[in-house]
Amino acid sequence: GPGCADRWGAVLTLAEQIFPSPAVWCQAQGGMRSYGPVFEEQPSHTLFPEGSAEEKVTLACRARANPPATYRWKMNGTELKLEPDSRYRLVAGDLVISNPVKAKDSGSYQCVASNSRGTVVSREASLRFGFLQEFSAEERDPVKITEGWGVMFTCSPPPHYPGLSYRWLLNEFPNFIPADGRRFISQTTGNLYIAKTEASDLGNYSCFATSHMDFITKSVFSKFSRLSLAAEGRPDSPTRILRSPVPRIKWRKLDGPQSSKWIGSEPLLQIQHAGFEDEGTYECEAENAKGRDTHQGRIIIHAQPDWLDVISDTEADIGSDLRWSCVASGKPRPTVRWLRDGQPLTSQNRIEVSGGELRFSKLVLEDSGMYQCVAENKHGTVYASAELTVQALAPDFRLNPVKRLIPAARSGKVIIPCQPRAAPKATVLWTKGTELLVNSKNVATIILFITLAPSSADINVGENLTLQCHASHDPTMDLTFTWALDDFPIDFDKSEGHYRRASAVSPEGIPDHPKGWKINSRLVVCMFVPTKAALDTFPIPPGPPGPPGGVVVRDIGDTSVQLSWSRGFDNHSPIARYLIEARTLLSSQWKQMRTNPVNIEGNAETAQVVNLIPWMDYEFRVLASNILGIGEPSLPSSKIRTKEAAPTVAPSGLGGGGGAPNELIITWTPTLRDYQNGDGFGYIVSFRRKGSQAWLRARVPHAESLHFVYRNESIAPYTPFEVKIKAYNRKGEGPESLTAIVYSAEEEPKAAPYRVIAKSVLSSEMDVSWEPVEQGEMTGVLLGYEIRYWKDGDKEEAADRVRTAGLVTSAHVTGLNPNTDYHVSVRAYNRAGTGPPSPATNVTTTRPPPKRPPGNISWTFSGSTVSIKWDPVVAKADESAVTGYKMLYRQDSHSAPTLYLASKSQIDIPIPEDFTHAFVQIRVTGPGGDGTPAEVHILRNSGTCAPLATPTPLTTPLQLTTPFNGPLQSHPGH
Repeated sequence: GPGCADRWGAVLTLAEQIFPSPAVWCQAQGGMRSYGPVFEEQPSHTLFPEGSAEEKVTLACRARANPPATYRWKMNGTELKLEPDSRYRLVAGDLVISNPVKAKDSGSYQCVASNSRGTVVSREASLRFGFLQEFSAEERDPVKITEGWGVMFTCSPPPHYPGLSYRWLLNEFPNFIPADGRRFISQTTGNLYIAKTEASDLGNYSCFATSHMDFITKSVFSKFSRLSLAAEGRPDSPTRILRSPVPRIKWRKLDGPQSSKWIGSEPLLQIQHAGFEDEGTYECEAENAKGRDTHQGRIIIHAQPDWLDVISDTEADIGSDLRWSCVASGKPRPTVRWLRDGQPLTSQNRIEVSGGELRFSKLVLEDSGMYQCVAENKHGTVYASAELTVQALAPDFRLNPVKRLIPAARSGKVIIPCQPRAAPKATVLWTKGTELLVNSKNVATIILFITLAPSSADINVGENLTLQCHASHDPTMDLTFTWALDDFPIDFDKSEGHYRRASAVSPEGIPDHPKGWKINSRLVVCMFVPTKAALDTFPIPPGPPGPPGGVVVRDIGDTSVQLSWSRGFDNHSPIARYLIEARTLLSSQWKQMRTNPVNIEGNAETAQVVNLIPWMDYEFRVLASNILGIGEPSLPSSKIRTKEAAPTVAPSGLGGGGGAPNELIITWTPTLRDYQNGDGFGYIVSFRRKGSQAWLRARVPHAESLHFVYRNESIAPYTPFEVKIKAYNRKGEGPESLTAIVYSAEEEPKAAPYRVIAKSVLSSEMDVSWEPVEQGEMTGVLLGYEIRYWKDGDKEEAADRVRTAGLVTSAHVTGLNPNTDYHVSVRAYNRAGTGPPSPATNVTTTRPPPKRPPGNISWTFSGSTVSIKWDPVVAKADESAVTGYKMLYRQDSHSAPTLYLASKSQIDIPIPEDFTHAFVQIRVTGPGGDGTPAEVHILRNSGTCAPLATPTPLTTPLQLTTPFNGPLQSHPGH
């Protein structure tokens, strides 16, 4: 740390042999290097059982920091008040809640750790209260069954949280019923299913439910329900599942590399450590001697965020640029936000926030602090933190001194390292003796660091005033301090004692006003020059006013402040009026502000700034103007924050929909910092089923939140809800938005299209049409239809699929095999999945067209017509019939072709008078499609080979139409 190297003195010689630098060695020896908080333990989700003998809940929080961290806690985004008589108390960093109560203590908790280096916030941890009530005391109805039939017992578990595990008792405890191929217990509903009853199944049945709540396990069981044989006939059980024989169960995955492999034979398919590779459609097949049935379901794998790339502690030079990146995986794709010292960070000034990237330009000391990137989706949130230290160091040779003696060979080259520690990087000058060594351009640069600048001062007439100015510089260079008043250098020799200074070349220059010298709001400037020099005075012509001074902010309200300033130099033209500008932490741009009075006269030195944003950081500056223009602005005021106020704007973008079954998802656009108006910002979401009276309300903390999920098993698919939203902060609640209609999660379509017709149009194509599903039968928004088609002999699971969009009730399918029998079915689909299939229809594609192209093509010219003939093509037994011919005709390779149709193997085509040549392509056509083309190049003089001005290539190789015998002759140009 600072001063460590000096304290350890002579031992540094040894230290340099072991460590990279004395500073590093000092840190290793406990040199008290300070650093920001780093969490070593964070709070975890906690489930506290109601009625527990435990009298407290402890949420852990511990951070490594130097100086040691102090701790605060937030609940639902609002800071907890840890008063002496409160049930909340701190033990080190841990939060201890005595006698926790569900109504008061349920919520989300977050630890905040701070020291002088910065602040970090922990992950959020929920505190929830678990409970399990007793089953209803009412007697359960007996069930009578015919032996060999199936039966279902309903569990109807009591109110509980969280979920339960289920088992069933037969007659007495602990005679639990094992799950086998004949009996199945749903861990979703708790219901017991028996596929085929036997005499040994008769008896009393009770549902046994168990809740696992952290350190407590609680179980309850229902009243018994007696199973007995019916006297005769059909059973009176409300559920008929399956008659004997008991089916065999098989599972398989329909997509992926193992699609044909059976992966399970139990009623319950369990996938351990599920991963994205397990996503897909699964099919359960039940089969016995009476038949076979299948059912399909789709697994979609989601994942909470996980870091792929995170930020790390960084030291950077002042004035440099920095780019940080955080990348997270997860499904749905996580959003990434940024915090600085525990507060949301948005693009501003020199800082750009773009998703997972944070960019700084021209770092300043105030950028130092603790930064966190936060990745979140609806399944979880992860935090990564790092400390940014911006360094500003005057050049220092103590860590890397220049060697006193460097041996060198005569006429050789020698390198003298000069590596002072400095931030930003120092400019180096060399001297030889008393001679300054300069670069090739004969230019020397000097780096100065102002260590004490003159400060503004208010004095009375007749009083003395002392202004100080200090600077550090290269001790090998001479330095002169020069003072100026209102841009005019002060001539100390001619001031008749009004100004004095200690020394022109000392480390400080001190102009001194003796009594009797009048000075009023004048600008005094300290300047440094690298040699002893004097500045001559010069006159200044009239111009725009100089900058006002002493801008002070007071009477800070939520939307207004009072501003005062001191008059600047008028530059020999009276000041007419003042303008006030401001900028916020959200923008580096200065903007003119509204004031009271609206027009500020030139003799004023105070005004009220109005229409400000509550809870916003502002800087102000004042500009004076005269007839010659607007002058330079004043220096910015000190940064202030307006007071908090309740929100005045409702959140926008209200909508939602989608999600899992029994879910209502409500979404909105997060409110910008400009409109939050105060700390503890969050959202209040109100919703109700359309047509009902009572509104349900939910508080969603954090300004960055963008959705709320309401889960309830009573929510029917695609139910319309009225929703509205408003914002709140610790000052109150804002106005509500307009009401929007949002639908609960959709369910797969329950109805199938009908009257499916498939018609082969070519050997590899078919048209499919159907009657649509009625919208009233949809439990969601119809997105379109899925056509499945598979070859005769294949299983439907191997079907190819084509989807349409919207309300279209037909499709054109390509890529089929010729002369093949296909089965075709159609399903409706929405965001929840596909519905049941229509009855399959059959179609047979036509045979392919003849492969042989037309041959023996010849042509004759007759006036303005060319007559083209060819040998007819005869279809083979496995080819479709020939119904005609198509001919594409074009004058050259660049012109558009003309299509001609012919029913016979001859066609007459009109030609222009200047015809010289043309390209022709002929092929057969029929129900199987178009056949293989034959191409020829027709010349006007068919007896000779006339050279073309520009040879034109054919699109396909030329095919000889007749056998060629005899020698080839060469013709120029071909």
